[in-house]
Order: sequence, then structure tokens, then C-alpha cells
Amino acid sequence: MDAPPFPAAAIADACAAVKDYLRIEGSAVDTAITAATQAALTLGERFTGTAWIARSRQCWLDRSPDWQRLPVAPVTAIGPVERVTLGGAATTLPVDAYTIDLDARSEGWVRLLATAEATRVRVTFVAGTAAGWGDLPPPLAQGAILLAAHLIEGRGEAGTPPAAVVAFWRPWRRLQLMAGVRRSCWSS
Repeated sequence: MDAPPFPAAAIADACAAVKDYLRIEGSAVDTAITAATQAALTLGERFTGTAWIARSRQCWLDRSPDWQRLPVAPVTAIGPVERVTLGGAATTLPVDAYTIDLDARSEGWVRLLATAEATRVRVTFVAGTAAGWGDLPPPLAQGAILLAAHLIEGRGEAGTPPAAVVAFWRPWRRLQLMAGVRRSCWSS
């Protein structure tokens, strides 16, 4: 699943933190810092299994009456739920055509109540731990800074990232430890 890009303000703030950590002044290496910072944030989200910076996402639902879990957490808002024709025209479903839920783990769930139509169903939702870089929990931010610094200092050389990165991120990691099949919607 491809995540939407991070907000420009969050990237700018994260890059400033990386430059401060590396004691870099000026803009000569800004392109490399931006690329390394975006990579570190993306890898951090994938490692922890959570969205760090809040942003809007979309996914497609199966036409099924089962509860379907949204693919990313923590979810802070769900809606709209839309019927999409094969031609791409979207129509918002009436609220009595579906049910939504946020569970104790901040996972979002959607259940379609009427599934007979041969159209696709798309749900838009917002997921993220923090509104911006400055609101990110310090261990997540520090791990991203260390990984970005490692990527910049290594300049493409093969090497193991600092163990501290995993130490910062591991407590935030979400794992699914249950047997059975859970239906999840899918991203495009």
C-alpha cells in the first residue's frame, strides 16, 4: 500500500531537525536531507505499522456485509463512503447504507449494509498519531532523525542502521497476533 505524501510543513520541520542534529548550515545538501528524511519517516511508519503524521487516505471496500478494517491506524476520522461507477463517477452513500466504528486500538471499521449493486465502494479517512512533526512523540521523531542522519552520512553505502532506531520505535510497533481471517479493505 502506498501512503500519501507527508505534508510539506511536516517534511520541512523534520528536515530542520535533521540538519540541526547533523550541525549542517546552508542549503547545499537540502535535496539529500529531504530524500533521507522522507525515507526515514516512511520506513518508520512501515516498521511501526502506524501512520505518524495525520493525512487523508482512501481505500476500497469489498462488497460484503462483513466488518472491514481500514488498512492504517490510528484512525481519527472516517468519511465519506462513496459508490464509484466503472466510469469513475462518485456518489456519497446515504448514512443508512453503512456503519462505521473506531475500536479501542484506534482501528477504523466500515460495514456496508446494502451490497447488491455492482459498483465499487471507496472510503476516505484520516489516520495519524500527530497533526505535524512537532506533535510527534519524541521517540518516533528521534528515531527518524537518527535514521535520516545514518542515510545521509552513509551516502548509499551498505550498512546497518543504528540499533537505537529500533529501540526508539519498537514500543510503538503494532502487531497482529490473532488467528483467523480478518477482512481489510484495500488501497489503490
